[in-house]
Amino acid sequence: MSAPPPFRPQPFIPRRAVRGGHAQTLTAWAVDRRIVLPSPEDRVFSVGPEAQVLCRCHWQRSGDSPRLALILVHGLEGSSESQYMLGTAKKALDAGFHVVRMNMRNCGGSEQLSRTLYHSGLSGDVGAVAAAIADDPRVSRLALAGFSMGANLVLKLAGEWDGTPPRHVAAVAAVSAALDLAPSADALHAPANRVYEWNFMRALRRSIRRKAELFPELYGAAQLRGLRTIRQFDDLITARFCGFADADDYYRQSSASRLVDQIGLPTLVIYSHDDPFIRVLPETREKLRRNSHITLVETVHGGHCAFLASPNGYDGRWAERQLVDFFRRFA
Repeated sequence: MSAPPPFRPQPFIPRRAVRGGHAQTLTAWAVDRRIVLPSPEDRVFSVGPEAQVLCRCHWQRSGDSPRLALILVHGLEGSSESQYMLGTAKKALDAGFHVVRMNMRNCGGSEQLSRTLYHSGLSGDVGAVAAAIADDPRVSRLALAGFSMGANLVLKLAGEWDGTPPRHVAAVAAVSAALDLAPSADALHAPANRVYEWNFMRALRRSIRRKAELFPELYGAAQLRGLRTIRQFDDLITARFCGFADADDYYRQSSASRLVDQIGLPTLVIYSHDDPFIRVLPETREKLRRNSHITLVETVHGGHCAFLASPNGYDGRWAERQLVDFFRRFA
């Protein structure tokens, strides 16, 4: 199969009244988009010992020839119901793709399916779902796309394939990827970002309390006492229950930045310089630029998983549109 021509994204022009990173991020989060999708087929996949994940699958009409299937992966404390997941799914379905909205372990109301927690290094979970979906006779090839933490997961997985990805995987895309976990976690604790850290911590506390109800022999609400920051949570909860020495060890092993130079399939990476809390280190940016398989699209504005443009003939969700246009070339 001949290689498609280089991808040339449309320029991103932010909405006039929503330019800065905080304005983009908070507006995208607050607006109810009322996205209507066809009813999904819910499937549960085993991804490890005592660990399963819930996926919501949308299939094109039966009887059609096999099609590209797009697997979408959400961010920290998001789910298959996150607005960017639904919006991208709608655009991909309209483009003729099958779509799989993947929940990470415990997300989307699936806490009972896994005794373990999810974290930024579980790229193997995405790989397990991809391998299972690839076996479906309705699927010709796969594409993987992630947002924030999910973007780190798909890029980490692509790097772990070490230049020889499975034949059934056509391409990968990442929006606002948490490529460098340590500086991004620390940026969340900056005074201007406390509202985001507070929101993440509230959701993480709720998740652990739910796990304590389901698996009291493993988890307890008392384990959350005194935790105020993402780094503290990762040091005392994530590292403890997921086999890392501490938060720094977790960040080091789980960051996709150490593997992006090994990616060997067409990859789109979208990142905004005014993302409030995702930090991409200079050496990581240089790795991305040097890899000929990667198209790095950096914008001045766009915030975190937002990229709100004027709704000129579409809903103005620019990054979602670029992902789908990028994947059309492989469909």
